[in-house]
Amino acid sequence: MKSYHDPMGRAIADYWQSGKAARLRVLSPMFDEDEIPLDILFRRYDQMPAIEQKALCMASGRTLDVGAGSGCHSLVLQERGVDVTAIDISPLSVQTMKQRGVKRVLQQDFFTLKEQFDTVLMLMNGIGIVGTLDRLPAFFRHLDSILAPGGQLLCDSSDISYVFEDEDGNIDYPDTGHYYGEMQYRMQYKKTIGEPFPWLYVDAETLKQHAAACGYTAEIIAEGTHYDYLARITKGPV
Repeated sequence: MKSYHDPMGRAIADYWQSGKAARLRVLSPMFDEDEIPLDILFRRYDQMPAIEQKALCMASGRTLDVGAGSGCHSLVLQERGVDVTAIDISPLSVQTMKQRGVKRVLQQDFFTLKEQFDTVLMLMNGIGIVGTLDRLPAFFRHLDSILAPGGQLLCDSSDISYVFEDEDGNIDYPDTGHYYGEMQYRMQYKKTIGEPFPWLYVDAETLKQHAAACGYTAEIIAEGTHYDYLARITKGPV
């Protein structure tokens, strides 16, 4: 299996073991440096945003938690008796989830998964792993193979057009020739630096259009407090 530098996993493992961690830095050529507070990756159900709570309440049947991180969503579902499988490419995240009591955890790339599920969860902008808009058709083709008949994908994302809004309310998108929600990131934790990776933030209307073109229906279930939303995606028209 491919080896990962795993800055996210190292940060998660440190926080789990000691209750504290150094900064998990998020680096991008497009924006100033940011960081991910580690405590939000370990939050309880009552600390989660409303759209995540909604998604967890809607999860049913055999459920897949994609990019599960520390396992906070999987643990909630387990406690509710849901048959959940957590996957992550990070070996240290997988190790931490096992230590935290997640019963079924796989170190697994979503795009090589071959099992079928009734619910696929991609929370905390998990659909970002698609990377770019032109990869959405391949994403939906893979969803064809892993979504059981009558199944659902529950995912959240954000319309980040607000990032390009000036003080007069005008939006000036960067002249890159790419969709404005296509980002490039890399992560660093202490001296561990990950490889650069593409990440996609997709606005709701664009997601609906691409889903429809691939034979799916995307329904907006809830909207968050900061340009984010929860979508339920199912096979076929409404």
